[in-house]
Amino acid sequence: MHDLIFSSRRAVFLDALGTLIRLREPWPALRELLHRRNGVEVSLADAHRAMLVEMGYYRAHCIRAADGTSLEALRRECAEILRAELALDLPVEDLIPTLLDALHFEPYADTVPALRTWRASGLRVIVVSNWDVSLHDVLRRTRLDVLLDGVVCSAEVGRSKPDPATFVAALELAGVAAEEAVHIGDSVEEDVAGARAAGIEPWLLVRDAGRAQAPAGTRTLASLREA
Repeated sequence: MHDLIFSSRRAVFLDALGTLIRLREPWPALRELLHRRNGVEVSLADAHRAMLVEMGYYRAHCIRAADGTSLEALRRECAEILRAELALDLPVEDLIPTLLDALHFEPYADTVPALRTWRASGLRVIVVSNWDVSLHDVLRRTRLDVLLDGVVCSAEVGRSKPDPATFVAALELAGVAAEEAVHIGDSVEEDVAGARAAGIEPWLLVRDAGRAQAPAGTRTLASLREA
């Protein structure tokens, strides 16, 4: 991590999902919870398909959930999608907690060591993520909140990456200029393009070598340990 520690950088911005934390496959948990709580049997393939539809809807609409009321409404809509996709004869109120309990986020093995090193070196560490307001709760539950200097989620800004507004908010929160920060994320479209639009140098994290291809001139990392 010497590049960050011994350079003129004062802040490192980080995407959340795919960069700091991962989501365990939720469809096995959804299937088990439906059986245990409701006596409903669904196949793993159907649970997988339904969750992918629900997750796609969530990603497209999470920016609307900027407070408790709007978050509750979004969660209800997502549960309605599950009910329809799986043809479940259950009240949507019963599905909301089941959907939430099927989602398990956990830090990658390199996350905590990296955050601790950056903080110890004096860098400001800010999460910049396309997420609803519950991102704060997720970071608390994964115990990453105590290793961060701030969180910028798209729902609270009202703009999603690659819109530079999210990065501008992070710069203001960190109290640094664009040239004093780097942004690390796993999406070319959201993280690389968005950071560049805000004048911030992007570093593309490619945990799976077969996934994203970095644009020319973009530094790539296989792990946060390489930063």
